[in-house]
Amino acid sequence: MSDINELSFEAAFAELEAIITQLESGDLSLDDSVTLFERGRKLSERCQALLDQADLRISQLTADGRIEP
Repeated sequence: MSDINELSFEAAFAELEAIITQLESGDLSLDDSVTLFERGRKLSERCQALLDQADLRISQLTADGRIEP
């Protein structure tokens, strides 16, 4: 498994979707389910942080395309 903080939004979201599918299957042991759930929470937080950063960048754009600090 790669470092979550290095993942792009797309990679983190794809991994999160895969984890959700695995958890929904019900074929995992309790320990494996908990481990995957923990990673899923971290991936979800990473995705949200990247979305928040993108939202901030968009809100800083001016009408002429410049970015205001």
